[in-house]
Formats: sequence, structure tokens, C-alpha cells
Amino acid sequence: MWPRLVASKILNKRLGSNNFVADYSTNIEPLLGFTSIDDQSTQTSKANNLNDLNDTKKYNIFVSTWNVGGIAPDEDLNIDDLLDTSGTTCDIYVLGFQEIVPLKASNVLGSENRKISMKWNSLIREALNKRTRDHIGENNNIIKNNEQEVEVGNNPAQYNNKISAQDFQCIISKQMVGILISVWVRRHLRPFIQHPSVSCVGCGIMCCLGNKGSVSVRFQLHGTSFCFVCSHLASGGREGDEKLRNSNVSEIFSRTSFPRGGPLLDLPKKIPDHDLVVLLGDLNYRISLPEETTRLLVEGKHWDSLLENDQLRMELMSGNMLRGWNEGTIKFAPTYKYCPNSDVYYGCCYHGKASEKRRAPAWCDRIIWNGKGLKQLEYTRSESKLSDHRPVKAMFTAEVKVLGTTLKNLHSLFLSERFENLKSHIQVSSTAGLLCKKQSSFRL
Repeated sequence: MWPRLVASKILNKRLGSNNFVADYSTNIEPLLGFTSIDDQSTQTSKANNLNDLNDTKKYNIFVSTWNVGGIAPDEDLNIDDLLDTSGTTCDIYVLGFQEIVPLKASNVLGSENRKISMKWNSLIREALNKRTRDHIGENNNIIKNNEQEVEVGNNPAQYNNKISAQDFQCIISKQMVGILISVWVRRHLRPFIQHPSVSCVGCGIMCCLGNKGSVSVRFQLHGTSFCFVCSHLASGGREGDEKLRNSNVSEIFSRTSFPRGGPLLDLPKKIPDHDLVVLLGDLNYRISLPEETTRLLVEGKHWDSLLENDQLRMELMSGNMLRGWNEGTIKFAPTYKYCPNSDVYYGCCYHGKASEKRRAPAWCDRIIWNGKGLKQLEYTRSESKLSDHRPVKAMFTAEVKVLGTTLKNLHSLFLSERFENLKSHIQVSSTAGLLCKKQSSFRL
């Protein structure tokens, strides 16, 4: 009992903070929780904005997960293959990592090593903005996005301004021990991102330390709430180990909690409450077949036979925690476990001690989702040999409700009991008139 209480205290001290890293220090929220038409950064006319009030917009979203096996990236590591989406540039990029530091006691119990997460964010920033510049160059200096199409021409100053407008910004980056999630959006979308928040759950040693668990992020884009859950679940290929993973998922869903946003807002608090939810990570689900049978089927690329015995697929179809969630069709080889710097699965090149574990190939690294409005366009893996896992990536289109949805709800807000709470947020002064106390969405 005492060790668990001590561990919980350490965990709360380490993970209790809702702070996260971003490219901007403050984000002043409008009092009623929506951005006025005059504040929109696209500088389109009021008439056009009013015509769009009842519209929806579609955005391309990139999601990836990669267990990097505790290996720090070199400054010249090329992640172009990871970010490649068949020539399509996305509006939002969500990159999840596991084991960015080795999961040894000093990292689990000691101070957070943020130098590694800074390296990864630096690599992501350079790669995303390089892709933007290259995309502009390959398309005859024409920049396209969901808001407008602008011809840059041969004016260097105008060219630089348009590139700057298309740069990607980090809106949330959060690390818990070895888990890191980093969210990037196009600069023109940033003013429409509201209420960013994070929540960390440790499910590791003594069921509470952060060597296993999740880092969840949420934000609202226009009138649609998003939640991305980056997880590293319990490992193990023995019979019954999948129950530990299911238990981890249950813990993550029950213990993850986001702020409501104050008395004037009713933001989603739990993971399933959000409009669109994506769960990504080293989920560690294995294939319930004898090791030799698994290896033979992998050699023959009999993916369907393997997937019939895949633990996560069975959980999605008939389980309790993830039943009803969605996953794209898997047409790629298992992502785990490879010999270092090779395309050979561990065990085929086995030269270790007889007591060492032999791990059969498995699709440990997965991306699943829930919610209406998400459509998956791509689900594949990358071929980086940095670790014993291969990265997995997916691309979605997301339908997002625009301002009209919020404005329609304004009438019901004024009629609700929550409107009474305005008294604590609005002061009437004879000299200043109406003063609104605005709240920052997060602290750094």
C-alpha cells in the first residue's frame, strides 16, 4: 500500500500539470467561447463570412505513431517518408511517439528530459515547413488552402509573405516520460483553434507511473471538438496479456479529464464526449497464434489470416472498451519487432541468450478512431529503421462545423441557468460600460 501511495504522489507531482509547449504564449478567448467574424485571420469579406455561417469545412488531418525505442534522433534524421501522404499536404499534423527516452528507473522517476522532445519538435518543424516551400515551388508559385488560392508570381516579398502565412505552428506539445504528442496546424488556422488542453494518465509500474499510459490532447476547431490520445499500453505476448491492455484502455478513458472551460462553456470533459476522437500509439496488441504459425503467415504475406487472430481487431468487433471504434484496412506488414537497422524480424536473426524473449511479429502500432465526420484516406506504414518498430501513419478528412453552429446555440445559452453566471464575469461601470474578463486557455 505505501509504495503505491508514494508512487501516486510522485506521479501527481510529475504529471498533474496541465502545462504544455506551444509556439504562442497566450490565447485570449472571447467571453462566449467563439471568435467574432471581424477577428478571422483570412481577411475575407463580411459578406462571404455571413454566407458561410451554416456551412461546414473539410480539412485534411495527418496522424502518425512511432515507438522509437529510446533512440535519440540525429539532427540530420530524415522524416520525409514519415510525413509523406502521396503528394497531399495536410492542414493538421498530429505526431505521436513512444519511448523517446529509454524506460529505465531514472527516466520514469527522475526529472523529465525535455531535450529529446525539443529535438523531435525541431525536426518536425523543419520537415513540415520544407514540405510547404517545396510544394509552392512545384506548383508554379501557387499556394492552395481551404480558404483561398493565391498566385504569388515573381515578387520575392509577396512570395515570402505567402510562405510565412502557410508556415506550420505547434499548438500543443506534451511529454510524459517516453510518450510525446505534438500537434501542428497551418498558421491561418491557428486563430480558429480554441480551448487547447492536455491530460496525462500513467498506467505503468504500480498501475500509476508513466512508463506506460497516455497523453491526451484536445482542442476545438471552429465548432468541432477534437481529442487525440497517444498511448503506450502494457506489453507481453503471453496468453491473457491482452486483458492488461484492455485494462489500460479502461483506465485511460476513466481517468483522462479536461477542464469544462468555465461557467459559460460546456466543453467535453471525457475522451468519448468529443466530436472526433483518434487513439494512436504502441497499443501492443498481438496475434493470438503460435509463434511459428505467425512467422510462416508473415513470410507468405497472408495478412487476412493473421488479422482474423489479431487481438485489437477482436476487441474492436466484440470487446467492451473499443467495440464500435473504426480502423482502416491493414495492407502492410506487421510493424514489430525488427532487428536493429534491418528489414529482418527479431527471431529470424536470433543470436541472443536462450533466456531472452523471442517476440513474434505483430501489428503493435495502430491508429483507430471514433466519431462522425472522419473519413480515412490512407493507412500505411513508413520504412525508417531507426528502432525495432516501423512508424504507422494515416490521413483523414474531417468535416468541421463552422461558426454558425455556435451562433445558433447562443439563444439557448442566454435562456439557460449558466447565463446567470455572467454576473461573475461581467461588470457594469458608469465610466467603462461593459467590461469582459477574458480567460487564457492555457498556461505555459
